[in-house]
Amino acid sequence: MTDAHDGILLDWRLWQEAQGLSERTISERLSIVRRLLEHAGAAPLELSPADIIRFVGAHGGQTTKATYHATIRAYCQWLVRVQLRADDPSLLTPTPKRTRGKPRPIPTGNLELLLASATRRRTRMMILLAAAAGLRVHEIAKFHGEDLDRRNGIITVTGKGGATAMIPAHEAITELAVHFPVDGYWFASYELQGSDRPHVSRAAVYRAIADTMRRAGVVGTPHQLRHWYGTTLLENGVHMRVVQELLRHKSVATTELYTGVSWGLLQAGIAQLQLPDKSRITVST
Repeated sequence: MTDAHDGILLDWRLWQEAQGLSERTISERLSIVRRLLEHAGAAPLELSPADIIRFVGAHGGQTTKATYHATIRAYCQWLVRVQLRADDPSLLTPTPKRTRGKPRPIPTGNLELLLASATRRRTRMMILLAAAAGLRVHEIAKFHGEDLDRRNGIITVTGKGGATAMIPAHEAITELAVHFPVDGYWFASYELQGSDRPHVSRAAVYRAIADTMRRAGVVGTPHQLRHWYGTTLLENGVHMRVVQELLRHKSVATTELYTGVSWGLLQAGIAQLQLPDKSRITVST
């Protein structure tokens, strides 16, 4: 990619920073567009609808396709808005249907196995921050001692889109926190000491939890701990709006994707189903 092409993408980065988008979102968007340009063998201002269709069609499942297409749409709309292009090639492409996700909480028994297999405090705390606070892996990676108000039991977390929220800290987290610094990153990087990123990467957190799941014989992904968090709260009678706030979702509709209904609750629901008396009449064969 030429310096001129890099300059265009740099301008788009500055535009997104001015919008207040998070560094993670900006980096992921730029990565998608760079891969699109490499796949198409085209310059930023020469993309065609066919280039976009071929790239989106060649990558991932429906959710990934929808995410890629939305990013490319944002990029093309910006090109038109700042008058770098007169046309928007993404308008002449089909919009992938985003499949509605289903809650995938790990079973509580598997969480017990996972915690029992976490022999290192760092890994155990990562698991607790996911399962007892609903934190995402990138939020866990940058967790700082100042993010936990130990006196009042409050966790402050800055999540997707740079939104900051405060949630109550579970006692399991505050109890283990005595082994973690009051001032400093909880998961300092062993490899990046003195660098611009003194804490571990989100990939490192994912890997630490996933490796522990594999050793424990637990099938699933680290993000399913967050699903367990939301589902278990709802199952224990916590109001959906409260669960929404604890999961830090803007919409209850998003929260519903994280809050499954357990088999026990389904059985309890059927037990409440009253059929008419005639349904009990013995039918002769």
